[in-house]
Amino acid sequence: MLAVGATRFQTASIVKVEILAALLLRARQRDQQVSDADRRLAKKMIVLSDNAAATALYRRIGGKSGLQSANEAFGLRESTPNASWGLSTTTAADQVRLLASLLDEDGPLGDEDRRFIFDAMSQVDQTQAWGVRAAADPRTTGVYVKNGWDTVADDQDRWQVNTIGRLVEPGHDWLVAVLSNHHRNQAAGVRIVETVLRYTLRELRALPVAAT
Repeated sequence: MLAVGATRFQTASIVKVEILAALLLRARQRDQQVSDADRRLAKKMIVLSDNAAATALYRRIGGKSGLQSANEAFGLRESTPNASWGLSTTTAADQVRLLASLLDEDGPLGDEDRRFIFDAMSQVDQTQAWGVRAAADPRTTGVYVKNGWDTVADDQDRWQVNTIGRLVEPGHDWLVAVLSNHHRNQAAGVRIVETVLRYTLRELRALPVAAT
């Protein structure tokens, strides 16, 4: 199944972007600095998708209640945190709302915080740099991605495969989210989400540019 509109899916590791955003927002609201140690954990969490780092930072933000509070600040209306962060649920629409909020100069985060998040998403380890990157073309000047993948116990241990991110091109800043499940293995899920992304971006790029 592919995400359309408000269909809810488990997040797996894409929630790590929400956790990082919540960490930075918490510090901003308290007029505090994020420690160097937490910044290192944050980079590991996004760049390497390190689960131990995510668990430590999830505790730091207050777990479910902390993430829920941050999600409300970022305008997420269809996301529900879980005590086990990877079992949180979300929609493709909410993930695009999150990315848009992180780009918004008038949003909840300051410029430095927003740069920190996207800088980490631009450095994702090559072994995990599938998904959004597959839709890049020669005009693409920036790729930002976070992927999530896991088996789902309630779906006979079939695979959940998600990708969210951003493609920057002349005249366009594409924000994308593809959430999917019920795959027989991770590789099959990756093929599906990348096919959807390539098709979607090809169609969007072909649309006539509106006159201004």
